[in-house]
Amino acid sequence: MRQSKGQKATTERVMHEYKKGELESGRSGQKVKSRKQAIAIALSESGSSNRKSPKKNRATLSKTKAKERTGRTAEAQKEGRSAQRRTLAKGAAGAPRRRSTGASGRVTGPTKTELMERAKTRNIAGRSRMSKGELQRALGGGGR
Repeated sequence: MRQSKGQKATTERVMHEYKKGELESGRSGQKVKSRKQAIAIALSESGSSNRKSPKKNRATLSKTKAKERTGRTAEAQKEGRSAQRRTLAKGAAGAPRRRSTGASGRVTGPTKTELMERAKTRNIAGRSRMSKGELQRALGGGGR
């Protein structure tokens, strides 16, 4: 199965922990000595497991990314913040970013999806057929 950049970064971090002897098993907290077990943990944490449903894989990956951001990994605890930043930088390349318009490269306010959510809460008629600009005008003040 093909991995995203974020999944690949997580897999690399887990295998790095294993090679350094820092990878611990789930609840027991014992050090992982088997390479096969380390690979299984890496695939599970990165949400790439073929043993779980896609929904469960996505949930696992988001939980792992939260753990990496807050520094609760063995790598971040043993090697410090620089190691944590390295891991986050690897995965950040796959993170979704807002698109900019024009040559200036500036972000043009909220996304269309965000505007659509606001229009939905205000129950604006015809919102599903509106463009981003129309949604901004219908919400008034650029949708802010």
